[in-house]
Amino acid sequence: MTHSLPNLDASLIQPIARGDGQHKPRILLLYGSTRARSFSRLLVEEAARLLEHFGAETRIFNPSGLPLPDDAPNDHPKVQELLELMQWSEGQVWCSPERHGSMSAVFKAQIDWVPLALGAVRPTQGKTLAVMQVSGGSQSFNAVNQLRVLGRWMRMFTIPNQSSVPKAFLEFDEGNRMKPSFLYDRVVDVMEELVKFTLLLRERPDLVDRYSERKESAQELTQRVNQRSI
Repeated sequence: MTHSLPNLDASLIQPIARGDGQHKPRILLLYGSTRARSFSRLLVEEAARLLEHFGAETRIFNPSGLPLPDDAPNDHPKVQELLELMQWSEGQVWCSPERHGSMSAVFKAQIDWVPLALGAVRPTQGKTLAVMQVSGGSQSFNAVNQLRVLGRWMRMFTIPNQSSVPKAFLEFDEGNRMKPSFLYDRVVDVMEELVKFTLLLRERPDLVDRYSERKESAQELTQRVNQRSI
């Protein structure tokens, strides 16, 4: 199935990317279910298609096989894959099914493997974030609201727009493509906005530079210099 989107003009985004020769925006997409036909995965795959249309490079992390947090060493292959993707990305899309009025355990486990700092690198700070959820029943915003709180804790810039897809089993066709609807249009809006904010923020690293961290870095540098002089 192809979607008729006459006003989906990726060239509208190009003036935002002022830097010459910049690589494509790097977007990591996470979903929160390991079911064979996971609607959070299908929604993420639809989002990835849109992001690539808007000029982004995308990678989707498959959570199947990821151990529970603290139930395996940090060098577990799935943990290392996730951490490497976190550092690779400049923006992210988080999509969780709503389970018992909350984000799923599968989704939360992925974030719980990610520390606020990996040595001197903060793997999520300053990255852009778009949040989405799928529901088996009526419209709800419980999961996206929780994802926003989680994104703030991980020091990310969560864009204003978001997507919540109710009765997700009705929104995808037999080819696992999302059917044209106002719900699909909202996903388009969210992905377009994410690419725009990602381009803007990656060209202004000073916007994510914190006074307290500059002060801490200066103190550590002074300590190292003093130790060398002893």
